[in-house]
Amino acid sequence: MENNIHHQLQKISPSLRAFSLKLTGSESDANDLYQDTAFRIISNADKFQPDTNFKAWAVTIMRNIFINNYRKKVRRGTILDQTPNNYYLNSGGPGIENDGEMNMAYKELLRMVSVLPEDFKRPFWMAYKGYKYDEIAEKLDAPLGTIKSRIFFARKKLQKMYEEASRVRA
Repeated sequence: MENNIHHQLQKISPSLRAFSLKLTGSESDANDLYQDTAFRIISNADKFQPDTNFKAWAVTIMRNIFINNYRKKVRRGTILDQTPNNYYLNSGGPGIENDGEMNMAYKELLRMVSVLPEDFKRPFWMAYKGYKYDEIAEKLDAPLGTIKSRIFFARKKLQKMYEEASRVRA
């Protein structure tokens, strides 16, 4: 079955690459989208139903990946207004980055995460790096609910550690 998936993927590769370029408008983004799609197709080969349209299945996977990535980018550009109405505002232009501040915050995060128990640390880092909960559960061979719980408690613990560190600095 898997060998058949590779063969079918090779057959439709030119049209998938063209579709990814049409979606992204950028050669490098199109290559990334194609690679993500090919990976997802191969890793989910067992979910493909024989005697169905492989190309339609692959295009649907690519479109869904593109949409999810787009939504992530939009969310990153959205900030929460702390007024009583809690309106969501688009930040508009790019922010001014302060590498020194960002490096310090990242180093502090690394230090705090390093003291978490391994059962919480691995799922948290995977979520931090962009993996979806179901991907983390599959990779760590653990139930989805367990993964969600571990990430939730890791975040709570890190939040508490950060608040304590902030009080010490103040």
